[in-house]
Amino acid sequence: MELNERILCYLDNVDKIDTLKLADEFGEEHQKIIGAVKSIEALEMVKSDPLKTTKWELTEEGHQVADNGSHEAILYRSIPDSGIPQAELMKVVPNAKVGFSKAMSLGWILIDKSGGAPLVKRKVSSITDLVQNHLNEIKKGIDNLPDNVRNDYKKRKLLQEITQKSFLLTRGPQFSTIIKKLETDLTSDMLLSGTWKHLQFKPYNFDALGQPPECGHLHPLLKVRSEFREIFLEMGFSEMPTNQYVESSFWNFDALFQPQQHPARDAHDTFFISSPASTTDFPMDYLERVKKVHSEGGYGSQGYRYDWKIEEAQKNLLRTHTTAVSARMLYHLAQQKEFTPQKYFSIDKVFRNETLDATHLAEFHQVEGVVAGRGLGLADLIGVLDAFFRRLGFHQLQFKPAYNPYTEPSMEIFAYHTGLGKWIEIGNSGVFRPEMLLPMGLPADVSVIAWGLSLERPTMIKYGLNNIRDLVGPKVDLRMVHNNPICRLDK
Repeated sequence: MELNERILCYLDNVDKIDTLKLADEFGEEHQKIIGAVKSIEALEMVKSDPLKTTKWELTEEGHQVADNGSHEAILYRSIPDSGIPQAELMKVVPNAKVGFSKAMSLGWILIDKSGGAPLVKRKVSSITDLVQNHLNEIKKGIDNLPDNVRNDYKKRKLLQEITQKSFLLTRGPQFSTIIKKLETDLTSDMLLSGTWKHLQFKPYNFDALGQPPECGHLHPLLKVRSEFREIFLEMGFSEMPTNQYVESSFWNFDALFQPQQHPARDAHDTFFISSPASTTDFPMDYLERVKKVHSEGGYGSQGYRYDWKIEEAQKNLLRTHTTAVSARMLYHLAQQKEFTPQKYFSIDKVFRNETLDATHLAEFHQVEGVVAGRGLGLADLIGVLDAFFRRLGFHQLQFKPAYNPYTEPSMEIFAYHTGLGKWIEIGNSGVFRPEMLLPMGLPADVSVIAWGLSLERPTMIKYGLNNIRDLVGPKVDLRMVHNNPICRLDK
């Protein structure tokens, strides 16, 4: 018979039973009884109330005393009729110090100094070893000792108090000597046939802790992003707000002195928004200055000399670079009554209508740094770039002249990667053109240096990934996210 059913049959003949007694009756371990009780209690066949009882047990030393006698009795029996010097007695008898003290207090022994050298002699002809007798009674389950005697044995570390936890079992509302199998799931077949009406279902255990969910893990991009952000903050930069993914063509292109016929404005390179397709929210005086520098020139520039159209500037798009955010920040900086040097950075998503391959995606992250100050030039830009990329672990840099519509001079940044054993392009940089800054209202002696790089490429290098689709997208291996370590850049 199953243990669960044995418990039910036993409880059928009694009103209540302690699980400790039940364990003795069945000759089973108490913990096994508890497991069976919990199982049938979930079916409401029994009820259990917790009990706590204490009992006294012999310690290891107490068992030795129960078998061989107390320390004082052993010492008494070790004394010959003629007596023995105390020093010698203490050497030959185990636990002699305790035994001597107890035997003296009981009046069993004495010290005779009449014959010269003092001798330890028996004072009584016979003794009764009450300690041994008491411990043997407790060993048999008989405990009639007074509290003061029990506590004395506890101090002598012969007894220890044991707390036992058990349960008092009584019959539950669904009590039966036969365990019925309860249904655990409501199936579609039960609903269609109507059998669910006659079945008994196992109640939900709302006290169960359930399976602990796995904790989340940071994506490698987030790990590297946090390192980049920490570097910028250590260098005294302020973070720009980048939560506006949809931009107007004005801020994304026109404000950056990028002509309206530039190939980047083509639908093959940019995601244009269909609803709302355009916006009219512009600072109009600034827009007029931008229009003039594009179509007629100004500020020492001849411009592009074309018919600038506001309809093109009004078109909404998914921003193609975070430099649109930098343009907004610089415009707000120009509106201050007195110019103050600033250092800005941003790390966020940008969108381009790219052909997808191993190194290109339609959306990626751009890391951008901008420094605005008086008299800044190319040497300052190279110095800041050297300090920035050294913190990323790149100690060998090379710069190649490049062209950007809104920076002059412009430089592509290359770094020697010791792990790959070759020079790799890691970013683009330059000094913002006066045609971009002066229409904003910035003072003529203020220059702005800037640089940008993607977040994905250094992450791929850091974690040894060759295909960007292994880092971002629906085919990413979640075990890669789970197992990769925290990013630590060589600062």
